[in-house]
Order: sequence, then C-alpha cells, then structure tokens
Amino acid sequence: MAVQKFDRSVLKVGQVFIMGINILAFALGFVLQLPLAWLLAPLVGLIMLLGVVNPQLGLFRQLYLRVLKPRGLVGPRVVDEDPTPHQFAQVVGAVFLLGAGAAFALGGIGLGWVLTWVVILLAFINFAFDFCVGCQVYFQLQRVRLILDRG
Repeated sequence: MAVQKFDRSVLKVGQVFIMGINILAFALGFVLQLPLAWLLAPLVGLIMLLGVVNPQLGLFRQLYLRVLKPRGLVGPRVVDEDPTPHQFAQVVGAVFLLGAGAAFALGGIGLGWVLTWVVILLAFINFAFDFCVGCQVYFQLQRVRLILDRG
C-alpha cells in the first residue's frame, strides 16, 4: 500500500460532476428525448479514464484545483491514504460509462441507462456516505490475490 497525502475533495468534486452530468444526460436523452444527449455519459467516462492515466488530464480534478479551491468554494480535505483503490474504482466507473456509450450506439438504450445509473448511484454512495464500493471490490480482489499489493 502506497500511503501518501491525498485530497479527498478531488474525489468529492469529481463525484458531483459525474452525478450531475449523467443525470443531465438522462434528463435530456431519456426524459426529453433529445438526440445525442446520451453522448454525455461516455464523455464523462473518457474524462474519468484520462484522469487516472494522467492526473493533469483529469478535467474534474483541474476544475477543483484551478477554480473551486483557489476561490475558497471547496476546501481541501487532505488525508493519508493510498489513492490506488480510488483509481481502480474510477476506472471501473469509466468502463461502465464507456460500455453505456457502446450500448447506446448499438441501440441498447435500456442497458445504456442502467449502466449510467449504476455509476450515478455508486458516486452518490461515495459522496454522501464516504463508502467507495469500487474500493471495496479492489480490496476483495487484493485479498484473493487477483490484484497484487504494490507495497
């Protein structure tokens, strides 16, 4: 486990954007039937994936660091922890949203929205209750040695 200083506010801001943009996509696409609104879901997935590959490319992280934090709109919440489980959870969420995009593109509208709502729900649970389901999956996979401990 690589414990380091980790600002949990980055996670919270990301979760708000993940929930908000995907709920907007649902409202525009499913409720109002606007064409191509479903593209927002895989776009969020791509943003999430890029943020894991290179934190400098993480749009939600950059919004926090460059806009929200400097203006005092969101304060830092720095803790000592390993960010790897959160990165794993973010990759899983991104895969679900990219899978939703594939489902939408192939006509599987119902499957696309189910995958999108799974991500919304899990982001909400983490935001509201500080319980990261994806992190728990990571720890269980690590426990059964499907993910090796880096430390």
